[in-house]
Amino acid sequence: MKLTDALLGEHGVLYALFEHVSHVVATSNEIGEVRSAVSVLEKLLLSHARLEEDLLFPNLEPRLGPMGPLAVMRAEHREIDQFFETAKQSEDIGSLKKVVGDLLDVAHDHFQKEEMALFAMARQVLDEATLSRLGDEWAASRKVKVDSQGCMGAA
Repeated sequence: MKLTDALLGEHGVLYALFEHVSHVVATSNEIGEVRSAVSVLEKLLLSHARLEEDLLFPNLEPRLGPMGPLAVMRAEHREIDQFFETAKQSEDIGSLKKVVGDLLDVAHDHFQKEEMALFAMARQVLDEATLSRLGDEWAASRKVKVDSQGCMGAA
């Protein structure tokens, strides 16, 4: 499995989580309930970003350079990190809901940039063997085994 396919699959799961968190924000006035939903999102989203930064970006950087799209992606990852920190410090439900709404907007827009531009660039500048090797590294980090048909199971 190519790394870009694995990351797109993770996006699918994260989009569903975005919807869940958005629903919690819209329907709950309990700060603990909103923080709980955000905590799950933080763990998954930051883990996803780490994999991009550890696997994809270092392989793209020699071809794209450190500026341009990679600088934008890294800056947005830091911005998302900051939203999580701000959410943890929000003292009232109204400010927490505002921060989480902004976080979801930025994360969704970030994913769109990755899907429409960054992953396409990766498929253009990295060969199939490299993308597959990186996909194997992704699978190892996620502790899953991917067979030749792309089916996954526990490693």
